[in-house]
Amino acid sequence: MSPECAIAVLPPDLRERLARTVDLVPDLAPARLTALTSHPAGQEARSAAAILTETDVLLTGWGCPPLTDDVLAAAPRLRAVIHAAGSVKGHVPPTVWERGITVSSAADANAGPVADFTCATIALAAKQALPTAAHYVEGWPEFTEREGADGRTVGIIGASRIGRRVITGLTASDAGYELLLTDPFLTAAQAAGLGTELVPLDQLCRRSSIVSVHAPQLPETRHLLDATHLAFLPDGATVVNTARGTLIDTDALTRECATGRLNACLDVTDPEPLPPGHPLLGLRNVLVTPHIAGAQGSEVRRLGAYAITETERFVRGEPLHGLVTAADLSRIA
Repeated sequence: MSPECAIAVLPPDLRERLARTVDLVPDLAPARLTALTSHPAGQEARSAAAILTETDVLLTGWGCPPLTDDVLAAAPRLRAVIHAAGSVKGHVPPTVWERGITVSSAADANAGPVADFTCATIALAAKQALPTAAHYVEGWPEFTEREGADGRTVGIIGASRIGRRVITGLTASDAGYELLLTDPFLTAAQAAGLGTELVPLDQLCRRSSIVSVHAPQLPETRHLLDATHLAFLPDGATVVNTARGTLIDTDALTRECATGRLNACLDVTDPEPLPPGHPLLGLRNVLVTPHIAGAQGSEVRRLGAYAITETERFVRGEPLHGLVTAADLSRIA
């Protein structure tokens, strides 16, 4: 992982705990792993190979480059890749599983804070907090019924790990939300068991005053919310995205928000980060945060603690709670 990530995710007390279970070797900088493929004869590549030759468990995090065939060839003893963050899609290719290497992710430790952040954002959206605050300069708002979206029908796109937690949080609320859900892997009965109504995406957009996105980033989910689906949303609706920026057509959303017809709360964007001066950054009915929903402050430490617990389980031969299989790649973020 990157040096900055290592400092935040693995502070001294967690490193001491980890060292009671495994023999720690010097941090393997991402540039050294990359060099194994780009400059295999160079000093950095030779240094990385010397470390990997003796490595049984690779603890990864943000900034880890892809584990290419060259990297894996240099690590004949490698038995597990344990990721102290969420998705492993950026660095773990199918060949890792083909070699019988166990993979684990701290996605569960990441999911709780993201779901909490999302539920809080939905609560703000239900109160039309952003557009109301934008008009505050014009004077104290009158408490009248708003036209357009009523703030109580929430459409959830994707019954993922985080999507399900958001559903649980909203159903436990006294706000009286009506929950719609679209997910190609669920039946109507399963959706009802979650406390939601399973509907097609078109219908979800037409009926929802708030849409919260929790689908994985896949080729087929790119621009899942495109100009057509955004146009289906009622006036005054809010789009919430704490998943991946590519799930929404940024240009189309920008146009809708610029007119004031839609509002948005975005913790992820496409591109990420948005370039300086991007229109979304200047709209008062849009809240853009820099990908902080899952890991801010002490939440980063939780990722390291989770990964260390997984390492301890692996060494003891116990089942891993964050196990990721090759089949999961087609469904995870």
